[in-house]
Amino acid sequence: MSGADALTERRPEQPEDEDGSADLFRTIGRQVRLLRERAGLTQRELGERLNYGEDLISSLERGRRTPQPDFLDAADELLGAGGLLKAAKEDVVRAKTRARVRHPAWFRDYARLEAEAEEISFFSTLTVPGLLQTEEYARVTFSVRQPLLLEETIEQRVAARLARQETLTRWPAPLVTAVIDESVLRREIGGRLVQQGQLEHLLKLGQLRNATVQVLPLDCHEYAGVDGPFILLTPKNKPQVGYLEVQGVGHLVTEPVEVRMLAARYGSIRGQALTPRDSLALIDKLLGEQ
Repeated sequence: MSGADALTERRPEQPEDEDGSADLFRTIGRQVRLLRERAGLTQRELGERLNYGEDLISSLERGRRTPQPDFLDAADELLGAGGLLKAAKEDVVRAKTRARVRHPAWFRDYARLEAEAEEISFFSTLTVPGLLQTEEYARVTFSVRQPLLLEETIEQRVAARLARQETLTRWPAPLVTAVIDESVLRREIGGRLVQQGQLEHLLKLGQLRNATVQVLPLDCHEYAGVDGPFILLTPKNKPQVGYLEVQGVGHLVTEPVEVRMLAARYGSIRGQALTPRDSLALIDKLLGEQ
C-alpha cells in the first residue's frame, strides 16, 4: 500500500455533496463558458456587460460559485441561451438550501447561524476570516491542512466557503466587523501574489456600507487578544453566541455569561485597533510593499 493510500485509509473523508449540488454548479458553469465562447466574449467582457467581476465569472464557470438567479436571467438574455440558463434557476435555489451539507459536520451549526445572523464580529490572529477570503487564499488554507485532505474535498470546501460569502451582499445585509491582527496581513500565506490579492480584496470589502475592517497593530502594548481568535454572531430574534475554533475543532459558546465576556473582550480589542480609515491605509501601505 502506498503512503497516499495508507493516509486515505487512515483518514477517510465523508462525502460532502451527496445531493449533487456541486455537479449542478459545474454543469451550469460549463454551459456559461460554452455560450460565452460562442458569443466571442472573454470572461472580462462578459463580466463588464453583466456588471460582474472577471474573477466571479471565472469562479462561476468552474462551478465554484453559486450562480444567482439574476445572473442566470441576464446571462441567458445576453448570450442568447434561449431559456437554457433560466431553466436552471429552480434547481439552483433548491441546491442553495442544501449547500451547508458541503461543510464538515462540526462546522454546520456555525454555518447555519452565520447565514441568518444580523451581526457578525470577527477577531482573527492566524488567518483572514473565511468570510473575507479570496478563492486563492481559501484554497491554500485547505491545501496545507495536515493530515492532507483529498483534492475533491479541498474543492468542495473552497466552494462552500465562497458560497458563504453571499451573506455579505444579501439583503438585508448583516453588519460585519472584523479586527485582524497585523501579523496576519504580513504573513504571505500562499506566496506574495496570493497575499497581494487578499489585501486588495480586504480594501474592497472595507468600502462596503455594512462591513468594517480594522487592524490590531503589532505595537499594541496592552494586547487584549492574548487568549486567541473568536467570532460573535447575533442571529435574528435569537441571543448572541460565540464561536471558537482550534485545530479543526469548533465550539459554539451559548452560556450568556461567557458570551458577554467575549463581547466585552471584543469591545476592548476594537478600541485598541486602528480606526477603519487608518486600517485601510495600513493595508494599502502593505500592498505597496508587496
